[in-house]
Amino acid sequence: MPARAHRSPSETPPGRMEALARLPVFLSLAGKRAVLAGGGAAAAWKAELLSAAGATVEVYAEAFSEDMLRAAHEAPRGEVILRARGWRAEDLAGAAVAVGAFDDDALAAAFAAAARKAGVPVNVIDKPAFCDFSFGAIINRSPLVIGVSTDGAAPAFAQAIRAKLEALLPQGFADWVRAAAGWRGKLKEAGLSFAGRRRFWQLFAAHAVSHPLAQPREADFDRFVAEVKGLGSAVEAGTVTLVGAGPGDPELLTLRAVRALQSADVILFDDLVSREVLDFARREARKLLVGKTGYGPSCRQEEINALMISLARQGKRVVRLKGGDPLIFGRAAEEMQACTAAGIACEIVPGVTAAQGAAARLGIALTDRGHARRLQYVTGHARDGRLPEDIDWRSLADPAATTAVYMPAATLEALLARALAEGLDPRTPALAISRATRPDQRHLAAPVAELAARLRAAALPGPLLVMIGRVCAAAADHAARLRGQRAS
Repeated sequence: MPARAHRSPSETPPGRMEALARLPVFLSLAGKRAVLAGGGAAAAWKAELLSAAGATVEVYAEAFSEDMLRAAHEAPRGEVILRARGWRAEDLAGAAVAVGAFDDDALAAAFAAAARKAGVPVNVIDKPAFCDFSFGAIINRSPLVIGVSTDGAAPAFAQAIRAKLEALLPQGFADWVRAAAGWRGKLKEAGLSFAGRRRFWQLFAAHAVSHPLAQPREADFDRFVAEVKGLGSAVEAGTVTLVGAGPGDPELLTLRAVRALQSADVILFDDLVSREVLDFARREARKLLVGKTGYGPSCRQEEINALMISLARQGKRVVRLKGGDPLIFGRAAEEMQACTAAGIACEIVPGVTAAQGAAARLGIALTDRGHARRLQYVTGHARDGRLPEDIDWRSLADPAATTAVYMPAATLEALLARALAEGLDPRTPALAISRATRPDQRHLAAPVAELAARLRAAALPGPLLVMIGRVCAAAADHAARLRGQRAS
């Protein structure tokens, strides 16, 4: 077998920002003037919103609705001042923002032109053509504030998304953000280093997310500081986290994996990791491709270990991102041993392995009381790239087992020939699955005696997984059901 070509780790540049319909910004309006033209219900809601942000709102209209009178009487924060006349160009001078409510396009255009001439950003309610900015749908957990915009295309959809997010975000998050604002000054006086303060906020965030309904207490602050100080010099040391990226579909990432990606300084990832998974990473994190692909150019394992340890010794939070689950044919043992020998803290975040993801997509159970009492994972090649000599062939021939063969592309024909010679029933259903869980997943079903020849003819792209066992027969039934659902 030819020697595998060497490849050096290479840095992947950050993904370019895609085009934005609107730039999401959060204006500080406390103590500033906002001009509002219009006295109706729509204008009243904007008056309340601007007041809630701390602006002094001057409302110009010939008459005021009950909603506007109530907004002025019960202003949430900044004063709402009603001026019973039409707006004038000079009213806009020195304003932070201008908002108008007009049914007539000509009146809307005149207001927008006057605001721009005065250098004031303008919004005309429900008339995007005259707007410099839009409000969007708002989730208020102030000081935590989230805005949702569809660029005016579908306001009802933005409201539906807002409702979804409202259900996901506990009200208690507001208390924790307020506590964070109050603790920032105290933290500077606590004598912690930069790394220590970063660790404090990691502890804070983890606790707040897991205890959103608890009221923040000074005892929490003291406990976080004490925990950081208790780490001593270890707080300055970097860490390594082995993270399972799953077989491709980014929606299969665990919450813990997402948190690791969003707190990483450096991410070392394999070729099998989909770029959609990398989108969950912190944008500022360095991303280094340390590709290891079957029979293709690959980085040496000792080179990856050395890089991982070197970065951690620089105080970096290193994520070693692996396709599938790092504990299943992911060389996790070698990397954990390297970290332990170097005195580097190492954590593992498991992921969905390819067999599970593929089976779920195909609608088959890997174990079944009627067909399979045992599940086994087998690697298709040894260290030298050849068929492993220590496979338990009797277990492979067990009719009550489901076998998932990983990385079988180069050795599948030899593996199946040996398994058949050792007693595997040639009629046993088998599946070859290409690019499991990804949008372009494909599979080929055949009796195990025919699979290798059928696979050669089909030329499915990698990565490839083969599953053998009676449960595989259910894949055809599942595909037929899906076709029937689409037809109906």
